[in-house]
Amino acid sequence: MNIDDLRDKLLEELAGCKGRASLFLEIEEEVVEINSNDVYQSASLIKLPILFEALRQIDEGALQKESQLAIQEGDKIGDTGVLQAMRVKQLPVLDLLSLMIIVSDNSATNLMIDLLGKDSINATIFRLGMRNSILQRKMLDFNAIQSGNDNFTSAADIALCLKEAVTEGSLKTQSRNTFHSLLLQQQFKEKLPVYMDDSLLKIGNKTGELPGVEHDCGIITYGEKQAFIVVLIDSLSETESGKATIRQVGKHINSFIQGVSTASKYN
Repeated sequence: MNIDDLRDKLLEELAGCKGRASLFLEIEEEVVEINSNDVYQSASLIKLPILFEALRQIDEGALQKESQLAIQEGDKIGDTGVLQAMRVKQLPVLDLLSLMIIVSDNSATNLMIDLLGKDSINATIFRLGMRNSILQRKMLDFNAIQSGNDNFTSAADIALCLKEAVTEGSLKTQSRNTFHSLLLQQQFKEKLPVYMDDSLLKIGNKTGELPGVEHDCGIITYGEKQAFIVVLIDSLSETESGKATIRQVGKHINSFIQGVSTASKYN
């Protein structure tokens, strides 16, 4: 399979999706974009620029990853995560960031939003060039959503965030490694990674869900190379069709990488 074959297969998958879908893929110095600047509710993908801003502040010395952050019972909210079940009165910043990404903990996320500040997070979003992205609410603030103050992003924006986070220039080496490590420890693997061969590649991913919304994105490492993939889907009447589309995208990328890896052995 060459890049044109892969592009055709990805176009076919998204065209057959039962929702509105977009994709950004950068692989083998090629870019595949399908409606990649269309704007979507970000769901939990907004946690990626929050993580980026936290690591930036750590790099600049404005924030210490070992600093203990107080946790009140009122800070604990439901849905994804484990903090609401933990009997702790404080946790280090790095532990909260880990919970925010690895188990998509909403309580930890809201604590980090308060600590970092919405304005600082949005300033970094703007500085990164994420033109279709904005943080306007905390996790599970459905009143804000109903008022139109939601969090938004695009596939191209999330890909930009991922790439800036792990390539030289924006963050220090330790922070780049932390960003990537947290994604690699992701516990929600039911979308992009399902059909990916973990003996061939490693994917560090981050999912996002809301009613009618299914997202996934990731950094794929194979050999000395990296690829960046983002799939955003909304307007779903049932979630499984969105998940199935994202899984097929991962399967096609896996097949492409398999072909590239096999070819490289004989060159």
